[in-house]
Amino acid sequence: MNEIAVASSKILLAEDDNDMRRFLVRALQNAGFDVASFDNGMSAYNRLREEPFELLLTDIVMPEMDGIELARRATELDPDIKVMFITGFAAVALNPDNNAPKDAKILSKPFHLRDLVSEVQRLLAA
Repeated sequence: MNEIAVASSKILLAEDDNDMRRFLVRALQNAGFDVASFDNGMSAYNRLREEPFELLLTDIVMPEMDGIELARRATELDPDIKVMFITGFAAVALNPDNNAPKDAKILSKPFHLRDLVSEVQRLLAA
């Protein structure tokens, strides 16, 4: 996949921390991505049902529907969607009992925005 295709990819972001969400949206938009963001898993899931996204970028611990459940449902809707978890609790994401998509990427907080952008680009190019 070429740079242009990667850069214009549509990303669905689910993050309940308002400051973190704004920060992530700005970084991803500055890198050329088209980002739709939501503050909970249920709203993000409802949007996923309306249109396709290349990547689901989600926090794990959120109200209404956690990121693992959101990712599970997202991959049921679209088996090709790529998933990346952002979390302060990597062990939770890595627990095999939680049915998280097996090829999901995990980015542990805190992280640098440039690390996030490069991980997203790498995942989308894969």
